[in-house]
Amino acid sequence: QVQLVESGGGLVQAGGSLRLSCAASGLTFSVYTMGWFRQAPGKEREFVAAVTWTGGSTLYDDSVKGRFTISRDNAKNTVYLQMNSLKPEDTAVYYCAARFRHTYSSRWREYDYWGQGTQVTVSS
Repeated sequence: QVQLVESGGGLVQAGGSLRLSCAASGLTFSVYTMGWFRQAPGKEREFVAAVTWTGGSTLYDDSVKGRFTISRDNAKNTVYLQMNSLKPEDTAVYYCAARFRHTYSSRWREYDYWGQGTQVTVSS
């Protein structure tokens, strides 16, 4: 069965950095587009970033562009989210997701598999 397991969340001060990882199993990772989403308390799930199956193309929400970097290592079945210059408004549960298409999407309903999430808290 498909499993996506996130790690790397935690508490960090504003301006700090975190690197999230998402390890995938039970699927042919290299043919899936991967995405990161986040959800803050009382808010809808929102798109953060996505990377195509080769890693050659990426998409970012405007709120994280220039601060976050998504990447993947198909040999390790892992996708990463490097988060720099963190702000309190980045506080949320971060989820990775897999989409069985070669194109990325910012719509969470277009992803097929989800991880359980990892908490990121940025203090001011």
